[in-house]
Amino acid sequence: MKKLVALVLCLAMLATAVAALADDAFNPDNEAGVMIEEIRAEFGAVPRPADGITLGAVAKQFQNEYWRTLREGYYEAQKKAAEAGVNLTIDVQAAQDENDEQGQLAVVNNMINRQYAALMLSPISDGNLVPGVESALEKGIPCVNVNDGLIANAPNFVGPKAIQNGELAAEWISNKLGGQGEVAVVIGMPKAFAARQRTEGFKTWMAQNAPGITVVAEQNADWDRNKAKELADTWIKNYPDLKAIFCNNDGMALGVVEAVEDSGRDILVVGVDGIGEAYDSIRAGKLDATIDSFPFYKAQIATECTLRILGGQELPRVVWTPQALIDSTNVDTPAAEIINWAPTEYAQ
Repeated sequence: MKKLVALVLCLAMLATAVAALADDAFNPDNEAGVMIEEIRAEFGAVPRPADGITLGAVAKQFQNEYWRTLREGYYEAQKKAAEAGVNLTIDVQAAQDENDEQGQLAVVNNMINRQYAALMLSPISDGNLVPGVESALEKGIPCVNVNDGLIANAPNFVGPKAIQNGELAAEWISNKLGGQGEVAVVIGMPKAFAARQRTEGFKTWMAQNAPGITVVAEQNADWDRNKAKELADTWIKNYPDLKAIFCNNDGMALGVVEAVEDSGRDILVVGVDGIGEAYDSIRAGKLDATIDSFPFYKAQIATECTLRILGGQELPRVVWTPQALIDSTNVDTPAAEIINWAPTEYAQ
């Protein structure tokens, strides 16, 4: 009986994933989103929520430092709310790992059953949280798609423009290589929206702006550091003229750095996420650059937008969060200074 239930759940998730992929009406990267500064200029301070409000936040997994930093950002939002006299609780949970789509959906369903005021969701794949969002919306629980993923039925998205991750990396690599050379791309999970968009942004920018650069290899490493290292080991042997490798996240980039170090070759490596280990690697002269989307501040922006929605404000469907390329020139510049951060203000 348990096997039958599991099979039914898998089929349901597959159907919703296919539906999400087939629905091309919404792609946040194609939307004319706004930054949080524009929201603040239009609406002013955040409406003070009812006392004792609880929000649910669901990440992909906490083995990756990026998602732990996002969690810290949610806790910071909770702390700042308390300092402003707002009794806000944010319950931050995640799946066991980045393949646990059913487990992540179960976390969401549990939050729905506990009647949290709103949900902030970072899905593992495009479709795995679609049923949960449908159930939440039926019960009047607002849902915000945070960071990446593509929840087709989520009314609001808060996160970075994923395609720009690849564009920024491509432009930086092109400048370093003088617009000439062979490069490769380590892709994350094929079902992940961010992986597809980051790769597309990189390749399209190169094709349009640096025709002298050739992408000679691209392959999935499923966000796994060891898999990325193994890929890079193979590419370094097979492509003696390889000059740069772009990785869809920092974990994989750090694995590639190990392979490059072992080879003794001079190959540029660029990642995405801006995790602390990536910063340390840049300072040590190993990783060359990362695209930081500042998850600590992104979580606070997502929380602010969610509270505004609960307060009756009609926000644009897409709210962009800041990102920047980090290399040896700005690795020691405080993030708050790079993005001109101003904390959330609550109405009196």
